[in-house]
Amino acid sequence: MVSLIDGLGTPEPSWQAWPGLAALDNFDLHPLPASAVVVAPHPDDEVLGVGGTLALLRTAGVSVRVVAVSDGEASHPHSRTVTPTELAEIRRAEQNIALGRLGLGRLGLGRCEVHRCGLPDGHLDRYEADLADTLSRLLDERTWCLTTWARDGHPDHEATGRSAATAAGRTGARLLSFPVWTWHWAQPADPRVPWSTARRVPLPPMIAHAKRHAVHAFASQLEPLSAQPGDEAILASHVLARLTRDYEVILL
Repeated sequence: MVSLIDGLGTPEPSWQAWPGLAALDNFDLHPLPASAVVVAPHPDDEVLGVGGTLALLRTAGVSVRVVAVSDGEASHPHSRTVTPTELAEIRRAEQNIALGRLGLGRLGLGRCEVHRCGLPDGHLDRYEADLADTLSRLLDERTWCLTTWARDGHPDHEATGRSAATAAGRTGARLLSFPVWTWHWAQPADPRVPWSTARRVPLPPMIAHAKRHAVHAFASQLEPLSAQPGDEAILASHVLARLTRDYEVILL
């Protein structure tokens, strides 16, 4: 089976040249929720997808909780430099630093809770029901649940999105999905993407800068672990360009 996230993907200039992206309606953060729960399949998805939105919510006084579904230990399955256990520890630490840079973590002013599920990276589809049960205990009708889109093109992202949708349906929480790898495989005006439900969240310059600073906490993903085969960077510059704009996109 051909992976949707192979190759270089759709370049950012192609997205920026598409009038439909600029024409998206802005998302209104008001009325604010009592709390927001962001469900990240891997440590970095929450920052890449909606880090700026989370910072805006926290600045407005909304309680933010991060659910880290896996520890991202399978990002370099062929590495001879680090073991999966070591990589999980590295990625948890990077996530804490990134959240701090957004004002959300241990280093920030408004520390948020990180709920770590510890489910196996790369196999989240086997645990959809368990994850839905966990999320159902964290959500209610006053909560926004932000998570990866259930058709994002990465199996873990899609499994997480489905679990969150199930939990939101049970509890009455508002489900807000965000694309990550969609920007890679989709094309402007791609009919596989529900553009009619897409909304932009403009990021003020300070928030956009904080997000970019937070993204660079994920050194294990941005830089090669070593010069050895299997240690290549995961988030190359062409990937980051699509995820560090001065706005974010959510799907209603």
